[in-house]
Amino acid sequence: MDLRGARILVPGAPGEIGAALAVRLHALGARTALAGRDREALTRVSAACEHAPARTFDAWDAYSCAKTVHWAAAELGGLDGVVVCVGVAAFGPAGEVEDAVSEHLMAVNALAPMAFLRAAGDRLPEGGVLAAVTGIVAEAAPARMADYAAAKAALATWLTAVRREQRRRGVTVLEINLPHMDTGFAGRAVVGQAPPLPRGLPVPEAVDVIVRALSEGARLVRPGSGAALEVVR
Repeated sequence: MDLRGARILVPGAPGEIGAALAVRLHALGARTALAGRDREALTRVSAACEHAPARTFDAWDAYSCAKTVHWAAAELGGLDGVVVCVGVAAFGPAGEVEDAVSEHLMAVNALAPMAFLRAAGDRLPEGGVLAAVTGIVAEAAPARMADYAAAKAALATWLTAVRREQRRRGVTVLEINLPHMDTGFAGRAVVGQAPPLPRGLPVPEAVDVIVRALSEGARLVRPGSGAALEVVR
């Protein structure tokens, strides 16, 4: 994807990763549409992107996610890519996680990203990109993170299947599998307290790699050797 002039929707733009990515894409010449839950934070990110169009949505409501895709396409005159950066964590033994919390984790971490990308799939031209942030927990399945890891793993599996479906259309499906990040994300868990965690990866470093992956039509960003991220074509 040539990012200059590319029309890209960023759900989760108020978050640290989404905000940094939106600002970087704008600086590289992309035309962004921004979506998120926090209206005040969304307004700040929009201003940093020369008042890019912005809209709130409810991750609990798949229809709200789909409507946001239609809105972004109308605002930008079409779409070339969607990069979903939404997510929420929870910690605790599986037997102590309430069903309502498990449902919340699945809705935000899996069903909402799926709804965004499903609505966008047939809209993108050849060379377009469907992308979403998953996380190393999808593979590592740490103790006391069963429901959180399961939701991320569900999204990762869905992305793999959709990649096969979209290949004939020339649309890239990118999984952004990130390690623990230096964002304070774990401290905002809906329930429970995070275990001791190593120093997180700086957001600018992750954004550098995500932008490279988008530009190169990669299928995966994942932790590589040491603390570095690697791009897999």
